[in-house]
Amino acid sequence: MVSLQTPVCEFGLPAPDFALPGVDGRVWTRDQCRGEKGLLVMFICNHCPYVMAVRERIVRDARELTALGIGSVAIMSNDPTEYPEDSFENMRQVSDAFGFPFPYLLDETQAIARAYGAVCTPDFFGYDAGLGLQYRGRLDESRKETAPEGVRRDLFEAMRQVALTGSGPREQIPSMGCSIKWRQA
Repeated sequence: MVSLQTPVCEFGLPAPDFALPGVDGRVWTRDQCRGEKGLLVMFICNHCPYVMAVRERIVRDARELTALGIGSVAIMSNDPTEYPEDSFENMRQVSDAFGFPFPYLLDETQAIARAYGAVCTPDFFGYDAGLGLQYRGRLDESRKETAPEGVRRDLFEAMRQVALTGSGPREQIPSMGCSIKWRQA
C-alpha cells in the first residue's frame, strides 16, 4: 500500500463532466450531483484504511454541506479485479451500511480519476457554484486512524467558505491516503 499526498489546489480549474453508474442503479452526471453553491467530488474506496478512518465524518460533512447548497458525490476508481473489496456489490454494501447521503459511483475505466488528476483515496475536490476548483485538501487531521473529536474540520470549513464567499482558503493542507489502484496496461 503506497501512501501519497495530493497536489496543491489549482484554483479555478474546471470540474470535468462524467456519467457514471451509481450503487442506486442510476447513472449520475456531474451536474446532477452539484448544488446551488458548489460541488464536492470525493475519490474514495472501500478497503483503504485512510478512508475507513473517516467514512462517518465524510457522511456528517456531506449532510451538513447539503444544507449550505454544496452537493457531494463519491467516486470509486480502483481496479476491483485486484482489490475485490472494492467491487460494485461491496460499494453498495458500504453505502448502505454508512447511509451515504450522496451518490457512490463506479469509475470502471478510471478515465474520470485521470481527468480529475486524482492520486489517492481519499482525494477531495471542492468546487464553487461555477464549478471552478477552490479546495484540494484534507478532511481533517485523520490518517489511518480517526483523529480525536474536536479537531479542525478542514474540508467542511473550506467548503462552508466556498458556499458563503465563492472562494476557498488560500492555505490548504494536502489529503493523504492510499494510491489509486490503477489497472495494468
